[in-house]
Amino acid sequence: MAEIQAKLQALSEEYQKLQDELQTAVQSRQKLEAQRQENLGVQKEFNRMKEGESIYKLVGPVLLKQEKVEAESTVNGRLEFINKEIERTDKQIKEVQEKIEKKKGDIIQAQAGLQAAAGAGPGGAPGQVAANA
Repeated sequence: MAEIQAKLQALSEEYQKLQDELQTAVQSRQKLEAQRQENLGVQKEFNRMKEGESIYKLVGPVLLKQEKVEAESTVNGRLEFINKEIERTDKQIKEVQEKIEKKKGDIIQAQAGLQAAAGAGPGGAPGQVAANA
């Protein structure tokens, strides 16, 4: 019985680690989505710009004039990178969720084994019920 309890404890710890990993991945996904939305907003601003309007890039404490083509290229590159990272993170989240579901099943099996061992007690066989008429 102690062996089953130790196994159950280990499974619970693994489950908690997976939960923490999932939470970290979800937070990362949220940050990426915020960055994506910000860059999409910048892209919309570029589309609204009239010919000849200036774009400035903040570099440290200085604003530097930048060509529209260069700025658009930078934003498009960022969006491409962010979208790939979102896909990678989504895949990671799905994998961790699958691991969590498997671990839940393992925990349920261990709990059932623990209950069966506790129900057997001294002098009884697991799964047998004493019948007194």
